[in-house]
Amino acid sequence: MAKAKKTSAGVLLFRRRDAGIQCLIVHPGGPYWEGKDLGAWSLAKGELDPGENPEACARREYEEEIGHPLTGPLVELGEVVQKSGKRVIAYASEGDLDPAKVVSNTFEMEWPYRSGQMQTFPEIDRAAWFDAEVAKTKLNPAQAPLVDRLLAHLKG
Repeated sequence: MAKAKKTSAGVLLFRRRDAGIQCLIVHPGGPYWEGKDLGAWSLAKGELDPGENPEACARREYEEEIGHPLTGPLVELGEVVQKSGKRVIAYASEGDLDPAKVVSNTFEMEWPYRSGQMQTFPEIDRAAWFDAEVAKTKLNPAQAPLVDRLLAHLKG
């Protein structure tokens, strides 16, 4: 029997500027992602717990990864499937925050690999605002269409 693929839920925070829409996206922490940029970023997201409501998961994961609660309403952006097979259920919310004030939760892993040494890393090592078109180039390619869905929603 094939193992079921994981499902995550997350939030694409956006803000309006004179030059257009900007999206807050996050760069994953840990040694694997160090030095990777284009296609490596993500919306703030995380895995659904069994039976968990996707919107509740998206809010929880946003707060865990960003370090600040999300209080605004969410707009459904639908679902994408990443190359790995992981499903991502996405929402958007309008808001603003200083990326320098982002405080991520952490995870522990053996590093260097097979060294027997455990090290702690932030789940995300940074967050940044990007214009919508730039955000699409930095996001995991499967997540890039979420920006287009957001823009289409905002145009009505």
